[in-house]
Amino acid sequence: MFARMLPHIARRAFQQLPRLARPRIVAIATGSAATLGLLTSPLHLEAPFPAGTKGGIERTFIAIKPDGTQRGLVASVIERFERKGYKLVGIKATVPSKALAEEHYADLKGRPFFAGLVSYMTSGSAPVIAMVWEGKDVIRQGRRLIGATNPLEAQPGTIRGDYCISVGRNIIHGSDSFESAEKEIALWFGKSEVFNWEFANAEWVTSDN
Repeated sequence: MFARMLPHIARRAFQQLPRLARPRIVAIATGSAATLGLLTSPLHLEAPFPAGTKGGIERTFIAIKPDGTQRGLVASVIERFERKGYKLVGIKATVPSKALAEEHYADLKGRPFFAGLVSYMTSGSAPVIAMVWEGKDVIRQGRRLIGATNPLEAQPGTIRGDYCISVGRNIIHGSDSFESAEKEIALWFGKSEVFNWEFANAEWVTSDN
């Protein structure tokens, strides 16, 4: 149900995005509630953002890149995570600042494609759909849902294996470790933008007995 709402949320946010870097007009949604607000993306927090319990109930950062938004794949990506049983606890449509993008991809600094990647992510050609997902082993399982970085090496049935063919337009980003999840959630979200809520059918999704 929520997945079907996302194209409308993203489109509404994109139509209202200003040209200036800040503040950003974003769509912030959780569950079936969506509100429009102002975002100044935090680049540093005093403490790591809680990513849950390592190996247990975790949180991960997932971002649909501008190519995924432009191609109308937002709902399809969200549906993959929802059908797996993961819970969406934070979402927004935003155009990141250059500083945020450079910090997010800091491990790639020095690579020949770094400047182009930062420019692409901050271009405003379409918003980035930034999300926080929660659930058992969600960091590792999220990477499995996404597939290999190079779509031509990604297995059929994964997001990249099914929806893209170019490493430069590979649709989606996902945290690759517990430490990365903490850092990336803190970069893209304020603590008031990530919500604690329970599935009505949680027993049928998470129970081990």
